[in-house]
Amino acid sequence: MKNKTKKMVALGACTLLLCGCGKTVPTLSDGSQAVVSFNEGTESVSANALYEQMKQDYGLTALFTLMDKTILEKEYPDDLEDAKDAAESSVQSMIDTYGLATVNSYYGSKESAINNIYLTNLRNEAVLDYAKSLISDDEIEAYYNQNVYGDVTVRHILIQTGVTDSTSDEDKEKLETEAKNTINEIIQKLDEATDKLATFEELAKEYSDDDATKDNGGSLGAINTGTLSSSYDEILKEARNLEDGEYSHEVITTSLGYHVIYRESSEEKPSLEDSRDEVLDTLANDSIEEDPSLQITAMDELRKEYGMTINDTELESDYRDYIAEQISYYKTNSSSN
Repeated sequence: MKNKTKKMVALGACTLLLCGCGKTVPTLSDGSQAVVSFNEGTESVSANALYEQMKQDYGLTALFTLMDKTILEKEYPDDLEDAKDAAESSVQSMIDTYGLATVNSYYGSKESAINNIYLTNLRNEAVLDYAKSLISDDEIEAYYNQNVYGDVTVRHILIQTGVTDSTSDEDKEKLETEAKNTINEIIQKLDEATDKLATFEELAKEYSDDDATKDNGGSLGAINTGTLSSSYDEILKEARNLEDGEYSHEVITTSLGYHVIYRESSEEKPSLEDSRDEVLDTLANDSIEEDPSLQITAMDELRKEYGMTINDTELESDYRDYIAEQISYYKTNSSSN
């Protein structure tokens, strides 16, 4: 595998030989001409020799970079500036976190890191577009019907147990029982209240362990899938089972602790037309996560669309072997998981 990913400087060699930055660079008419000469009696380094050595050491890596940069910059001309800005921001973040020396050690230089991430950003866009092309209208509609909801405005009261890793099993059971009893006590007070919303707000201020929301009557605002962290998924699920103006009558358990919730209001479900792009993005990302080999197939198909022909038969063979090996690797590993 190591040798395969290193086979691609063929085209890069010509670029290096024919371009320069104010320096003398030989213009070669054929591959037998010397790139490096020595004293008489010592064999020169020819363009052919340099090409073969670079192809052996870096072949596929360099070829992928040259091919994909050419194709992707033509495919996504309106996205280049954003891709570059995102790459520069990512690299600066890495430098701030790990230091320039670490970035240089991993990528070779800051500029190399930016170029690498820039190309990765464009590749990710191409892979996502390819995954979208495989999704049918029926799949989009089915996902919409089963998973798209309108926003719900929710309030909650959180009771934490105070359990830590060092808490004994006996104390853990006791603390959890006390927390659940507190939730049931709150529910009983809501049952007895005339103004459920006003009472819930007051109880949140009195009882809730969520410092971020308690003073605002436990309001989480208008929420939907992805609005809050996954810790709140169960709260959102339970809120969708309530009617506006209703509160939960059973203890709701999350990784944060125990909750009682109040569904204040809700909005209409957005139309399929308005949801289509978001649903398509979700399904495409899910499919890539389920089948990572799409990352390889997508770029291979795009290169074919642009009429890619690798004229060096060794590189062409290495390319095909690499694509087949990578697809097999991803499919094997994704199926085993």
